[in-house]
Amino acid sequence: MRRMLVGALITVLVSAWPPEAAAAAPYGGNTSCQRRCGDLDIPYPFGIGCGCYLYTGEGDTTFGLTCNLTADGTYKAFCYDVQVTNISLRRGQARVRSDIRSWCYNRTSGSMDDNNIWWSDFTDSQFRLSDEANRFTVIGCNSLAYVSSANTGSKYMTGCMATCPAAGRLVNGSCAGMGCCQAAIPRGINTYQVAFDDRFTTTRTRGFSRCSYAALVEAAAFDFRTTYVTADDFMESTGGKVPLVLDWVVGKETCREAKRNATAYMCVSSNSKCVDSSNGPGYLCNCSQGYDGNPYVPDGCQDVNECDDTKFKYPCSVPGTCVNTAGGFLCSCPDKTTGNAYNGTCEAKKSQLGVRMAVGVSVGLVVLAVATSCAYMIHQKRSLAAVKQRYFRQHGGLLLFEEMKSKQGLSFTLFTKEELEEATDKFDERNVLGKGGNGTVYKGTLRDKRLVAIKKCKLISERQEKEFAKEMLILSQVNHRNVVRLYGCCLEVEVPMLVYQFIPNGTLYQLIHGRPHGSRISFTTRLKIAHETAEALAYLHSWASPPIIHGDVKSPNILIDEDYTAKVADFGASALAPTDEDQFVTVVQGTYGYLDPEYMQTSKLTSKSDVYSFGVVLLELLTCKKAMNLQELEEEKNLSSHFLLAMSENRLDEILDEQIKGEQSIELIEQVAELAKEYLVMASDKRPSMREVAEELDRVRKLLQHPWGQQTSDEEQKALLVGSPSACPEIELSNGYFSLTDSAYLGVQSPRSGRCSAVSL
Repeated sequence: MRRMLVGALITVLVSAWPPEAAAAAPYGGNTSCQRRCGDLDIPYPFGIGCGCYLYTGEGDTTFGLTCNLTADGTYKAFCYDVQVTNISLRRGQARVRSDIRSWCYNRTSGSMDDNNIWWSDFTDSQFRLSDEANRFTVIGCNSLAYVSSANTGSKYMTGCMATCPAAGRLVNGSCAGMGCCQAAIPRGINTYQVAFDDRFTTTRTRGFSRCSYAALVEAAAFDFRTTYVTADDFMESTGGKVPLVLDWVVGKETCREAKRNATAYMCVSSNSKCVDSSNGPGYLCNCSQGYDGNPYVPDGCQDVNECDDTKFKYPCSVPGTCVNTAGGFLCSCPDKTTGNAYNGTCEAKKSQLGVRMAVGVSVGLVVLAVATSCAYMIHQKRSLAAVKQRYFRQHGGLLLFEEMKSKQGLSFTLFTKEELEEATDKFDERNVLGKGGNGTVYKGTLRDKRLVAIKKCKLISERQEKEFAKEMLILSQVNHRNVVRLYGCCLEVEVPMLVYQFIPNGTLYQLIHGRPHGSRISFTTRLKIAHETAEALAYLHSWASPPIIHGDVKSPNILIDEDYTAKVADFGASALAPTDEDQFVTVVQGTYGYLDPEYMQTSKLTSKSDVYSFGVVLLELLTCKKAMNLQELEEEKNLSSHFLLAMSENRLDEILDEQIKGEQSIELIEQVAELAKEYLVMASDKRPSMREVAEELDRVRKLLQHPWGQQTSDEEQKALLVGSPSACPEIELSNGYFSLTDSAYLGVQSPRSGRCSAVSL
């Protein structure tokens, strides 16, 4: 692996200059400092050379630059060896030229050229990646890459997949998934790594480039061309570099904290103000309104002469005269005239009668203005009501009303926007329970004191709008103890909001991975959670009318209550089971690590896609490992791949959680692992249905709950045993064979695979 050159920007920018010398001129007051390199102006706190840039201490030389003569004979500014093309004091941003990462298929050797992971660490600097200006961009044919945290200090991951359509469907300027895709990055991050997924990045299709590209790039400066994919001219047209925007701050405190230390406070110019950063901790300095210049140097903010019509549009109306003032301007009428010089109503002074008439007219105008304002407010109120009504009809509110009338006893509520704003304190960030690809979830308290989870969905398509009310009505009728209850929704807003039952004890992901000693849950409890989750999904697939495909089964979407009862939640990616083949095709949604590989390749969502995702959840319960962990070795990053490899090499014992190996017989654990293996087969038609999954897990739970050393009737044993002595005449153990007449073991046969296994008595 190699680091991107941008990584060097953060840790050491100008290591050749001693920090002590740089600290000697905290405000860049050295008049001999070079303030221009080529066509780039370099304002303080940035600078070239000792004492010319801001040194914040602790070895940080974020603001130090060099001016180098380049191969084309021009001088350009660099932070270490990364070119800087623009510096904005007001926005607190620096634009640099960043490397593009390519990953190419070698048709001769049949392998990939170059490593597929690189990273950059911004931790020890004043820089952060701008989440507003930059986008993670992937270019290629069937190319999957993701950007995530480069160290254990921060946790995030964003993926993006460019598919490989017919060449004629590629469109210049469109980066929506065909040949090119873009994804947003989290706010306030200062470290990242980018990796290609070699299972889905093929770049081997005829007529397309053999190379894939991935980079963080300034969104406004990127324009997709179809030749990037068909003619492979992306690197040539960009020179191998793309613009990247970095946010910077001059201090990591808030404005209130920074002002307490007068010697280190950076807003030293009079007529300047401190501004808290919007992208993480820290602050910037800006000139006050009516002033312009550099707020980081004494007297750097100078008054703007708005009356200079050679630089600005003349602010006063003729015949008014503009007079510049400190921080502003005044417009005055000429001598012997009166009126408003701002709007050009200067007139000769009138007699007292004229004055009285003018006063009367003014009063009349005031009355007219008040009346007009009242009429406008009434109109606005009616317009707002009309907008709410339009949204209500658009999202199917009338259909819901009709259905609710026809189905007596249906417990479903249509909430108003005001009710949900009151419940969440106007959607205060302190009430956020979580954020995901389908929206943000807030904790709220209704007027009847019920605790609820309120989900603000992201923008939905026109097709989803037409089906929204129908689907909400169906979900409101889903009544299963292991499915989170939907109380109602709000339809009078642009994007609908859903109101769910609140589950206080968090998610299965937090139970396994997020809490101290989170893995200290018994095998019996883990099997209980798996079985209840399977029962809920089987209910949605087989007994809901019409059937529902969840579409995003994962441990963060399984809630756990105080009794360790599982509750399936988050139906943002769900779909009604299709009635014909065309309806199967959908936009790929879900979470990397849990996604069905066949679904990713074909975009056909089926109930067997939920089976695959459930299999990954079952592996998390068996191993206490994450579905995707970029910190592990290459072959261990994807849990499902690691598990299948371990099973094929008889190394299951190596990846099991140590706790369950100590509390349960390995034969029973191996039975559960064999079931998980059936759920993870690549061909979906070879996976069992969720109904069969629930029945198999129920059988294993009954085996676990009934110690064979106790007396049981023949009928009870027949109910618990799937196989029979004739089906399993003898079973191979690690120490040889045994017969079913052996009183120390019992043979049990899987109903799907027919495989016999031994359970110790």
